[in-house]
Amino acid sequence: MQQQKQTPQQALAKIKQYCAYQERCHSEVKERLYGYGLLKVEVEEILSKLIEENYLNEERFSIQFAGGKFRIKQWGKVKIKYELKQKWVSDYCIKKALSLIDNAEYSKTLYKLADLKIKTLKSEKNIFIKKKKLQDHLLLKGFELNLVKEIVADL
Repeated sequence: MQQQKQTPQQALAKIKQYCAYQERCHSEVKERLYGYGLLKVEVEEILSKLIEENYLNEERFSIQFAGGKFRIKQWGKVKIKYELKQKWVSDYCIKKALSLIDNAEYSKTLYKLADLKIKTLKSEKNIFIKKKKLQDHLLLKGFELNLVKEIVADL
């Protein structure tokens, strides 16, 4: 994504649109700014301006990210936390975002995913293989091991 070098003013205008379109994390914006051919000093200056003008807010980003991945992709908290860590989001923001996921909804989603997976495993006769496949599926979706084990034990 190497583009022609931009002046800091051009980059600021472009990056404001980029941030206004959807919530972004600091690392995404930083990467984009470096892609514009800016120097570290210019990038840091633009970042602080974006934060000051509320175009960039890591807490808001993490809350939106966690809520969206849970509702739309039905990810568990483990996977969401991992993805946010990959984006260099602070532990405080991650904890805050995960705490805002409704526990009742979370459980309901976990049971719904388990039910759907069990239906696809109808032809599997071996109960141990069935349990293993269910457990692997739910862990892959990012749900906590203790919750997954509870569901698998009920099978």
